Amino acid sequence: MHAGKAALLSKITSRYPTLRSAPLKETVSGSSPPSVFIGTYGYPKVFVGPLLPPFLGNTKLYDTPEEWIPRGMEQADVMAKRLQLIRGKEAVDVRDQGKISELSREIALAKNSTEVEATFKSIPRGGFLNEEVQPFGPSADLKDLRINGGKWDHKLEKAYNDTDLRAKDAVLELYGDGAQFSDIQRAFSVGAFGLKKNRKFVPTKWSITAVDSTLSSNLLSEIQAFPLLEAPQIYEFESFSNKYAALFYPSLWQFEWMEAFFSQFPGSPHISIFADHEYAEGKKEYSQVGGCYYSAKLAVLEKMKEMQRQAGVLILREAYSDYVPLGVWNVRENLRQAVQQKATEFDSFTEGLNYAFSRLKVPEKDWRQNSETLKNKLRQSSLSSFL
Repeated sequence: MHAGKAALLSKITSRYPTLRSAPLKETVSGSSPPSVFIGTYGYPKVFVGPLLPPFLGNTKLYDTPEEWIPRGMEQADVMAKRLQLIRGKEAVDVRDQGKISELSREIALAKNSTEVEATFKSIPRGGFLNEEVQPFGPSADLKDLRINGGKWDHKLEKAYNDTDLRAKDAVLELYGDGAQFSDIQRAFSVGAFGLKKNRKFVPTKWSITAVDSTLSSNLLSEIQAFPLLEAPQIYEFESFSNKYAALFYPSLWQFEWMEAFFSQFPGSPHISIFADHEYAEGKKEYSQVGGCYYSAKLAVLEKMKEMQRQAGVLILREAYSDYVPLGVWNVRENLRQAVQQKATEFDSFTEGLNYAFSRLKVPEKDWRQNSETLKNKLRQSSLSSFL
């Protein structure tokens, strides 16, 4: 990730150093949504374990970000739910098949909330916010873990049992069969897919981007065979202290993601802008803006498949001064909502672009100075103009 963006988001999350939950004991019983978390620290030896609240019941909503925006939830609602989730953890090798590893897989593949009893080596403390993954509450090392396992999700179970099916193909088949992104990603992270000899835990942060990237790469190969979009159109949406304007325009595939963060700190630059882009050949290296690039790309490619059209896309995102990093799901689900709104159509790219600028707070010159695709349009006519 771009060093400047990483430093900024780290500074924002540091504003919440004392995330607190209700008083806890060393043994907690609760219903995991189902949810597990695999860290990155120490890879290939990583911390693995469940997330559970200190109560029983149907908690599936706590780990289903696809439902948060449609239900009208706001930042405070997500924080309130996610910070109730207690993280149990044990350091294991990514290929480990021990008790904690197996129980974590049982939880991750469950169809419904799973009853869990976790005994910790100390009272769980703290909390966690991150720009890539959903927040959670206090954590502690596990001493023992017991679950009352229920039925597995039958789609995930089928992929798990097929030890000759490659992980990529499992992801694509599940997505094509209507499985939710969050369910696919969770199973991917616990090594539920792939050839049996290759299966291993994948840190949650990496698994999110891996699934976003796998799905978007597959969709891109499809949409590049579609006819071009007829006219420029803008999709808009605002929630979670973010506003998005997505300009689709007649062109062979090209994509640029731009995000502007408004200052939350006295003495800091009023606006910090970060961007990344790709053209028809796609992106080969990891994006400098992090996992949000792939989440945004998936959302717009899903829309193109729905329209059966190919287009260029410029996405402008503004994150305002009360924005809290809650994970890249925020980008994916906001844009999924945006492209389901009624589009505003234009006669020309310039009209659409000027409209997008007019709907946002960042000055036009700042967007233009940081945009590679807009600079490229000034240097040469796009191939599509000759078609």
